[in-house]
Amino acid sequence: MRILVLGAGKMGSFFLDLLSFEHETAVYERDPKRMRFTYNCQRFTQLEEIKEFRPDLVINAVTLQYTISAFKEVIPFIPEDCIISDIASVKTNLREFYQQAGHPYVSSHPMFGPTFANLNQLSEENAIIISEGDYMGRIFFKDLYQKLDLNIYEYTFEEHDQTVAYSLSIPFVSTFVFAAVMKHQDAPGTTFKRHMRIARGVLNEDDYLLQEILFNPYTPGQVSKIRTELKELLEIIDAKDAKAMQAYLRKIRNNVKRDIELVRK
Repeated sequence: MRILVLGAGKMGSFFLDLLSFEHETAVYERDPKRMRFTYNCQRFTQLEEIKEFRPDLVINAVTLQYTISAFKEVIPFIPEDCIISDIASVKTNLREFYQQAGHPYVSSHPMFGPTFANLNQLSEENAIIISEGDYMGRIFFKDLYQKLDLNIYEYTFEEHDQTVAYSLSIPFVSTFVFAAVMKHQDAPGTTFKRHMRIARGVLNEDDYLLQEILFNPYTPGQVSKIRTELKELLEIIDAKDAKAMQAYLRKIRNNVKRDIELVRK
């Protein structure tokens, strides 16, 4: 299969490395310097080169802010039966775009990134494949993710964004609050250092990506739960209510225990 990857960033390079030994691959990137560390693939900076390559599949791995505009730029230069795909972490407006794009499409989301994941050991990581779209495209990504030993889930576009609002927005907001109130510690404890590593990793992400995840229409409902829990916890702390604190700790330990049991299943 001839596969064109849009964008030579972290995830674009990851997919190129992953696919280049089994498929004929190429990357389109406007900035030649970003392609310095890509190999075993063709490198394109001109749209006419895409036309000559005639891809069977396009994987859009550009920054979330430019996902749709990148599609619009290259679509006039790809065959009519070429499958277009994205790996975006927020799917807002993508379903509507695909429906009028005139191409078979598939949408997926590897629920990991180079910041935290061990790309050589992904058996504890997840991937979502959107159940809407081209059947053969979904099969391609399912096979690809199975080879990586990822745990695969199929959701609709709406279900995906609901899941992201929970699984990304809550830890992101919690990290933002930690970073906002933290101050330098000469002798930080282990927990503080771990939170700092997480904060540095999250804040190293693209600003627009963070914004879009938090601007997901399902995020406010999740963030309001944090506010509710903080209010309850602060009331317990202010009252120095040991009995209420024990009950609260039992509640959150049970939450964690249930989550671990579900993962094991």
